[in-house]
Amino acid sequence: MDLKKIGKFMAKKRVEKGFTQESLAEELDISNRSISKWERGICLPEASKMQALCKLFDITINDLFSGEIVDMKNNEKKLEENLLELTKLKEQKDKQLLSL
Repeated sequence: MDLKKIGKFMAKKRVEKGFTQESLAEELDISNRSISKWERGICLPEASKMQALCKLFDITINDLFSGEIVDMKNNEKKLEENLLELTKLKEQKDKQLLSL
């Protein structure tokens, strides 16, 4: 999963929909620094904000995780790749927590 690509995609969709970082942050009830971190590819939105974000941007969660609009022909394949990548990321985070 390419966080930089996802961040650029989110920034592009935000601008296309006419949001500033601040106005999007207000809409999602978060800080504009969170939006900045997402768009710079530092982290992903919290799961609790993803559905609202996708609705505002008129995209699917699969599009969000792919960092692009996914063609319906490739939707299932891309969804599977994204789920596997998320599982790997979760395992890495769990290992980091255990090592602490």
